[in-house]
Amino acid sequence: MYENVLLSAGRENIEQCADLARHFGLGIEVMAFAFPDVLDGDVDAEVARYQHWLKDVPGPITLHGPFFDMVSGSLDARINALCTERYQQAISIAAELGAAQIVLHANFIGSLHNLAYREGWHQRSVDFWGPIADFAQARNVPIAMENMWEFDPSIITDLLQAVNSPYLRACLDVGHAHIFSKPEFDLATWIEAFTPWIIHFHLNNNNGILDEHHAFDWEGGTLNYHELLPPLRAQFPQALFVLEMDTVDDMKASLPYFSQQPIKK
Repeated sequence: MYENVLLSAGRENIEQCADLARHFGLGIEVMAFAFPDVLDGDVDAEVARYQHWLKDVPGPITLHGPFFDMVSGSLDARINALCTERYQQAISIAAELGAAQIVLHANFIGSLHNLAYREGWHQRSVDFWGPIADFAQARNVPIAMENMWEFDPSIITDLLQAVNSPYLRACLDVGHAHIFSKPEFDLATWIEAFTPWIIHFHLNNNNGILDEHHAFDWEGGTLNYHELLPPLRAQFPQALFVLEMDTVDDMKASLPYFSQQPIKK
């Protein structure tokens, strides 16, 4: 019923998420190691805490990697070096936690629509992500590259095709695709474009304008998950589906969409 369904666990609700995961047979996506202060702190102690909290979680464990101020594929070699350091650190942590995969952003600057930037970013990103994919492969942690500001799916798919690594795949963030795309790239277009690489989904609802992380049934939501979710589950049975929502209550309220039956308390 909830196979390959995960809860996005923030720093403040990890224990609640783990309890809910154990109760309903779910997995956990860990957000803590996306934060710079965690990565610059006592990482060994933090990993040990998460190993304790994640003990006996029945579903897959994944990690959301660093994304604050990351600009991989930069013209500045020192910026790329910092991104490399952060990503390698996060991939190593994911391996320690036994994570099935790690989510990292593509980091395209979506406000720049000129062709020269896009072509330069593409080649720099191919050069950047190839070694990162090799690092991930050596630790057996596939990377799921998430769309954020990208307004056209081919920005990411062209990169994935060029790197051509089994350890550099795709995470389709449905909410991001819904609000940041050009009008001609609807959600169906994103799904079709990403299909050869998809291993991961981020799911939530928003108002069509802001990057909000609400429950599927949020009254202001502009995404109809009653229609959207069943074909995604059928088309991508091996993918991981992460409820990337701000509260445990919203995640719990969204679980019936996977079974079409209410949860018994």
